[in-house]
Amino acid sequence: MEAPLGGPRPGRGPGTYVLLDSHTSEDSLHGTTSQEEIPGRTTSYTYIGTLLVSVNPYKELDIYTKKQMEQYKGVNFFELPPHIYAIADNAYRIMCTEYNNHFILISGESGAGKTEASKKILQYFAMTCPTTEQLLVIRDRLLLSNPVLEAFGNAKTLRNDNSSRFGKYMDIQFDFMGAPVGGHILSYLIEKSRVVHQNPGERNFHIFYQLLEGGTEELLQRLGLQRDPRKYLYLVQGGCAKVSSINDRSDWRTVNKAFTVIDFSAADIENLFSVIGSVLHLGNVHFEEDSNGHAIIVKGTQIKWISKVWNL
Repeated sequence: MEAPLGGPRPGRGPGTYVLLDSHTSEDSLHGTTSQEEIPGRTTSYTYIGTLLVSVNPYKELDIYTKKQMEQYKGVNFFELPPHIYAIADNAYRIMCTEYNNHFILISGESGAGKTEASKKILQYFAMTCPTTEQLLVIRDRLLLSNPVLEAFGNAKTLRNDNSSRFGKYMDIQFDFMGAPVGGHILSYLIEKSRVVHQNPGERNFHIFYQLLEGGTEELLQRLGLQRDPRKYLYLVQGGCAKVSSINDRSDWRTVNKAFTVIDFSAADIENLFSVIGSVLHLGNVHFEEDSNGHAIIVKGTQIKWISKVWNL
């Protein structure tokens, strides 16, 4: 719902609902549309006072370039059309002026674009804040923390192929010059039940599929895994182990790069993969009842691999 950069669209309404007269909600939505319209949807922003409302267009739009970041840098909040960059810049400038903490709250239903919005804000700070060589390292760590969080906390659902199944609080620290000097991310309320059960049309967390698709043959052999996700009960209950919109192999490369940048040690990474492999093996453990009514493991292959992976 954002007007093109440089001003409202001719014949269109204002960029904020507060300035609208009596209209129905549908009229208001179409009266403040963005650069392009998609059947059944409009993109992507409008203001309600100082609040930003966004509609996910479910496609990439060319409205997040470095040029647009520069346009919103240091500009009065209502001077340019509504944009996530305006929210980020406004919070940053007030923080620097008042020497006080500020926060940006992102909320919405599944598929609304919360994860993408947080990425755009991080990218904006990374490109527009003062930087030094040391700060560039911090910037890269902040940006590359997202692929790791998504790999272990996001999954395909019926409404969204990259749905965050957890909440997170991101804290970025700035020095007195306004340069980012650190930060941390607190995760909570992760949907642990998804590991062992997925509804039809849904997948488990991305990392399982990324490992099988992108992991080296040596790594898979060491973990006792096969590349086909259909071999593992925990990956096929939703009936969609492969998704056309998700490139697990490419995402695996990104996650591996992120591990290096955010200082995961080789031992940490090895232990992490061991946990992932063990979970897949545990899902394939099959129990039966013996003549005494006791539960027994029919084949011990999976248990042997779990023991081998953990050197038990």
